[in-house]
Amino acid sequence: MTISAETKKKVIAENRRHPTDSGSPEVQISVLTAQIVELTEHMQRHPKDYHSRHGLLLKVNRRNKLITYMRRTNAAGYEQLAAKLGLRK
Repeated sequence: MTISAETKKKVIAENRRHPTDSGSPEVQISVLTAQIVELTEHMQRHPKDYHSRHGLLLKVNRRNKLITYMRRTNAAGYEQLAAKLGLRK
């Protein structure tokens, strides 16, 4: 389960710092959030899909590490991103 290429491009375009940015923490967190949302919907339909559950947990952990890094290095940027994406932390 993965997001479509068009959706990924849209998410990257909305959250990048400059026109060629595709790897900043903001972009990575945004893409992971989109993937997590899609996988969560998949898991609600298919609760016994343990392989997808494992992938979902890996993505959530990766996003948490990036959030911790961003909060430590750019607190103001993190607050804006959290409000934009609807993150709880």
